[in-house]
Amino acid sequence: MRTWLRDPIAVLAEGAERGIVIEDGRIAELVGRDGPSIPCDEVFDAGRHVVLPGLINTHHHFFQTLTRAHPQAINKELFPWLKSLYPIWGDHLNRDSFRLATRVALTEMLMSGCTTASDHLFVFPGDIPDAVDIEAEEASKLGMRMTLTRGAINVGTKNGGIADERLMQDYDTVLADCERVLHKYHDRSEGSYLQVALAPCAPFNVTKQLMIDSAALADKHDCRLHTHLGETHDEDEFCISQFGLRPLDYLEEVGWLNSRVWLAHGIHFNDEEVCRLGKHKVGVCHCPTSNMVLASGTCRTKDLEAAGAIVGLGVDGSSSNDSSNLMEAVRHAMMLGRLAYGAAAVTHLDALRWATEGSAACLGRTDIGKIEIGRQADLALFTLDELRFSGAGDPIAALVLCGAHHADRVMIGGKWRVTEGQPVGLDLAQLRHEHGEAAKAFLKTL
Repeated sequence: MRTWLRDPIAVLAEGAERGIVIEDGRIAELVGRDGPSIPCDEVFDAGRHVVLPGLINTHHHFFQTLTRAHPQAINKELFPWLKSLYPIWGDHLNRDSFRLATRVALTEMLMSGCTTASDHLFVFPGDIPDAVDIEAEEASKLGMRMTLTRGAINVGTKNGGIADERLMQDYDTVLADCERVLHKYHDRSEGSYLQVALAPCAPFNVTKQLMIDSAALADKHDCRLHTHLGETHDEDEFCISQFGLRPLDYLEEVGWLNSRVWLAHGIHFNDEEVCRLGKHKVGVCHCPTSNMVLASGTCRTKDLEAAGAIVGLGVDGSSSNDSSNLMEAVRHAMMLGRLAYGAAAVTHLDALRWATEGSAACLGRTDIGKIEIGRQADLALFTLDELRFSGAGDPIAALVLCGAHHADRVMIGGKWRVTEGQPVGLDLAQLRHEHGEAAKAFLKTL
């Protein structure tokens, strides 16, 4: 079946003035002025749409949708914010609420034009040892691609950390489940829907040995590595006091300074560290919205790219962003970047590239992230019908500058997963009710 997405307003690709032909879940042809090279079986009229590659989210914490705008956590920086929320998560996070939180986060991202997600999962309450499996199930139901991160925390408040021990697992359990998850889900084939990365949470709440052994496992199974690094000055001070090293030096010491790695945030790197990250082709997931909410700082996106590092985009957790909207994060990345570098230095195309090609590279994927022949047919189609777009001259720039929030249609692997702004086969009203009821438990500590 060859399907022509015919005559869109604009496409973020060269040579696709008249659209895209999809065949067997891949992009088969970019259609120029003369139309498709051979007849198509099906035509979709894209005359109302601006077509982007499917957006790719490289950092999130799905469970945090349950504590958005929590009264005990608002208006705080990272460490005080975490200290407020960890006991609340420890008190109330359970199997049912975790599943709902995951479903909400994935659905929000899908509706914003996101086709591939990565969740930095590191909380494992006693009744959810199979939390990774729940995320795999929920992503599969929505038809989304996902990099499942098997994370962990194993340093809690009793040992000088800030995490709640009720969310932790012992070292042997963590390593055994990393092996299990890798064998079950890590599919390195082209077009795969599920892959796995190993993701100890952060230097301040995992042991050195867990970092070292995760790197060894990643090498054994050919998978990616992910962790938080360089997010705040508090983290710098912790690493210097605990390890006698700055965070990046510690990362190198445990065997993580290599091209398998992508880091969340990456704000507080000095010039020499930026050069080292570039030399080793490390990825950095920029989380602009979260960084502004927590006043953590500004990622040095352009400097990192100039040095050779990879820059992707993420929404971060939904209680440090309070939204799981990756298209919104694109706009924030552009605006925050302009404050740092100037109006001409960071364009809407830079921000879109970070959310597509850059994010794909962070996840180690070359089959998604760009509209070109042979890549997976993962596409986000936006309309310009809302009043906010009236008068806009450049359709692609308008999506970012005028603040697009929701895709009208989303295609993943050649299949429509969102139509007329609604996820296919999902009752949004019911999901909103069930998730809202579950979230009420997290306010009982007030």
